[in-house]
Amino acid sequence: MWMLHSATMLPAFLLLFLMRTSISLSETMSRDEKNKLRNQVVEMFDHAYQNYMDHAYPADELMPLTCRGRVRGLEPSRGDIDDALGKFSLTLIDTLDTLALLNKTVEFEEAVRRVVADVRLDNDIVVSVFETNIRVLGGLLGGHSMAVMLKESGQMVWYQDELLHMAKDLGLRLLPAFNTSSGLPYPRVNLRYGVRGPETRTGTETDTCTACAGTIILEFAALSRFTGDPTFEAHARRALDFLWEKRQRNSNLVGTTINIHSGEWVRRDSGVGAGIDSYYEYLMKAYILLGDDQYLQRFNTHYASIMKYISQPPLLLDVHIHKPLLPARTWMDSLLAFFPGLQVLKGDIRPAIETHEMLYQVTKKHNFLPEAFTTDFRVHWAQHPLRPEFAESTYFLYKATKDPYYLEVGRTILENLNRYARVPCGFAAMKDVRTGSHEDRMDSFFLAEMFKYLFLLFAEEEDLPFNVEDYIFTTEAHLLPLSLSTASNSQAPPLAGEELDDSNFEWTCPNTRLLFPDPAFPRNLRDPVRSALDKSCPHPTTHREPGMGRPPLRAQDFMVNNPEHLELLRRMGVSLIHLKDGRVQLIQHATQAVSAVAAEDGMRFMQEMMELSSQQQKEQLPPRAVQIVSHPFFGRVVLTAGPAQFGMDLSKSSSGVRGFVTVAEPYNGCSELSNGEIVAGRIALLQRGQCMFAEKARHIQKAGAIGGIVIDDNEGSSSDTAPLFQMAGDGRNTDDVTLPLLFLFHKEGNILLEALKENREVEVLLSDKARDRESIFKGKALPGTLLDGSTDGAEEGACFTEEKDNTSPASSEPVDQSQVTTQEQTTDDSVVGQESVQPVGGLGSYASVDEGEEPAADGDSSSQSVDSLMADWQEDLEAFKQMEKDEL
Repeated sequence: MWMLHSATMLPAFLLLFLMRTSISLSETMSRDEKNKLRNQVVEMFDHAYQNYMDHAYPADELMPLTCRGRVRGLEPSRGDIDDALGKFSLTLIDTLDTLALLNKTVEFEEAVRRVVADVRLDNDIVVSVFETNIRVLGGLLGGHSMAVMLKESGQMVWYQDELLHMAKDLGLRLLPAFNTSSGLPYPRVNLRYGVRGPETRTGTETDTCTACAGTIILEFAALSRFTGDPTFEAHARRALDFLWEKRQRNSNLVGTTINIHSGEWVRRDSGVGAGIDSYYEYLMKAYILLGDDQYLQRFNTHYASIMKYISQPPLLLDVHIHKPLLPARTWMDSLLAFFPGLQVLKGDIRPAIETHEMLYQVTKKHNFLPEAFTTDFRVHWAQHPLRPEFAESTYFLYKATKDPYYLEVGRTILENLNRYARVPCGFAAMKDVRTGSHEDRMDSFFLAEMFKYLFLLFAEEEDLPFNVEDYIFTTEAHLLPLSLSTASNSQAPPLAGEELDDSNFEWTCPNTRLLFPDPAFPRNLRDPVRSALDKSCPHPTTHREPGMGRPPLRAQDFMVNNPEHLELLRRMGVSLIHLKDGRVQLIQHATQAVSAVAAEDGMRFMQEMMELSSQQQKEQLPPRAVQIVSHPFFGRVVLTAGPAQFGMDLSKSSSGVRGFVTVAEPYNGCSELSNGEIVAGRIALLQRGQCMFAEKARHIQKAGAIGGIVIDDNEGSSSDTAPLFQMAGDGRNTDDVTLPLLFLFHKEGNILLEALKENREVEVLLSDKARDRESIFKGKALPGTLLDGSTDGAEEGACFTEEKDNTSPASSEPVDQSQVTTQEQTTDDSVVGQESVQPVGGLGSYASVDEGEEPAADGDSSSQSVDSLMADWQEDLEAFKQMEKDEL
């Protein structure tokens, strides 16, 4: 076992995998069951890897819905997220040491030969320094470590450090980014031209995230020690030294974003999630790998502050670095799921168990960890790009406790991936965990990390081709040998005036027999967390402030197509403007009212509109799902749909409504259907426009339809770029409408129409969220492969109501099915629409409502294929971009 600390000769893996005492807290999983799950992990990896090689290589990543490679510049830009792509076969490099760990020696050797022969690192392309370091440089170094290990065992005798030579070439191409006065790297670099000069198309940035600058030391130090060139480790250490110097000295916390030239904190919020996470991780692991006491001292200093200010077991909430007792936000992001694993390395098991259990309960409610969730565990950002951090912490907690409970957690992860993310060409990221809709995205970290941790969770020691305790995992789960701690290096001396404080060191790790005197101890920690989450889904309440009187026209009674109402508005000085997208805007000018009393009534009407908006924001219904279940889709395509405030409530239906779709005639559904005999017993497709939604529902219900789907006539509209909205009634009692009615934007509607063109019959399931394939085809032969262990649906009791920041727009749903003009959201591109009525200064105030229906657009705009439409999906909303910009 390698020794890390020169003074005390502390065994390296005493820190890495603390404890080996077997603790029986629940029924032990049999060896056969573990082997079955281990084999299932390997099968899932093969499914993802082989589809990348068959359909995407040499592209950087696989697009699993359209079965093709993602090549930067050929696909629509996704913004900062594309900075990870450098036309260097990213997924293959990121997967190298996973192949070796999973005993796929033949495939590993073939992959190494491909990388050496095919990959170019001198592309004229701007890439993220952070992502390229952890994924590509780390992947090359991990691959080199595995190749050396195999060569020493008599395999791959031809290998002559080719991957290491490529790693040094890449390291030299990243070095220009560190040419700053602070030593903090620019966030981006041109692989061919560096950061200076117009041809680089970069070098003008001033800010970077703390994790981006502080997650370099493992890869750069390993490169220095593998090659004997101290330059790389010196630059990475300089960046870490600068971040340490710029910490807030009272709280000993760091901010999220820093100016790379001045060292001023740009974002002063501090947490353990996006933007900071791996900075803390690399301080701890730099000590483990390199044996430098200074890294451990700094980590311990930060950790004490984290536990004092940020940790509120089981929560981890961001605070302000200058006022650490003041919370910075009321939600958490999914990247903090790595932290229980880091606490295991630290030896602080109790809070690790508590936070992990909180994350597990959130996972069970939503099938996956949403990108962000509130303190009462509701969805804040609904995406889930198949992140591995929760699986990582599950593995480390199992290694620390040997509690079979964590094997069951791993089983849940496997089953959810297979039920909800598995598609014919790989695994697709979740666009919305509430509805089960997909994104055409399979990030390289899914293969690099997820399958490593799950395989190790279920594997026995004899299943592994080498002793993993001789290696440390980088933040991308690449394997670096602990033997590097004794390799030649150029450690910088301690910072001037900085002395090591022995009182801040914890040289020994806890004994498990003392940590868990009672075998039920971990379970006793988990139970209160589980109980708290079980009670965290209260029904939303509505509240309305008393009005200031009763104007002649009540806002809740207003109907855009009622001439009497329009005349009353005119008398009150309220004018109506038709917008191009079918909405109308209400503007009040007090001077144009017929009298002072009428002007006052107009102002009360506008205020009542705003109160109605505020009230109905709290009554938002979650989005629904339209799932195509017929051949050749078999439930794999899920379209995010808007609900109606009338008709069947799909959330109260355990099975949803399933049927074949038929286009109504007339398509707008505004009169009695001429093809009623065909529509009977089917789900009618309707075009938005020319009449109220409730009127359409009544006509198709009279014809015998079992459901309806209204497709937006506003060409180009999509749930990717616009918040979904609810279809309101027509101002009358709508209790007579009993069938479900859902709304699809133009792009999603075209996918359904195109499917109907290409296939004789298309069957869909209308439901509150996507169903797994086993429940859809219950009692029938399952198309395709469903692995053993799948169960029906998601756990009951999931919370779907959104909790928004104070800056989120309000929602307005007037009873006449109209809506307040949609405003762009700044959080999640697929949540229920957030609309607002806002006062405007100057001449008066305005409220915007949706007229609901405008004449149908001419022409057929559904000529694109299903694949091309699905491939064009995007995620452009600013809040999610910001998180991705901080760190993927």
